[in-house]
Amino acid sequence: MPNFPSTPSTTASYSVQGMLQEYLGSGQLTEVVYRDSAGQICAVHDVIRELCSRAGQDFLLLGRGTMLPLDHVITINGRLLAGSTG
Repeated sequence: MPNFPSTPSTTASYSVQGMLQEYLGSGQLTEVVYRDSAGQICAVHDVIRELCSRAGQDFLLLGRGTMLPLDHVITINGRLLAGSTG
């Protein structure tokens, strides 16, 4: 059986995954604007470490350990996420 590299199991669209590939693991400081659990708009400047899926929901793992639900993310470096309801 071939030994394929492990890839994250995500439900994010291919367009969102493609956009995130620019930032994943690059070490590039990134501005992420999102809605918190109270509905407030927040901005954070951090490194995106991983896109992962848990219980059918996608999350961004940031460099400082913050895990953001992908459906709460509005923009990354000013680029609107496809399908974001904001």
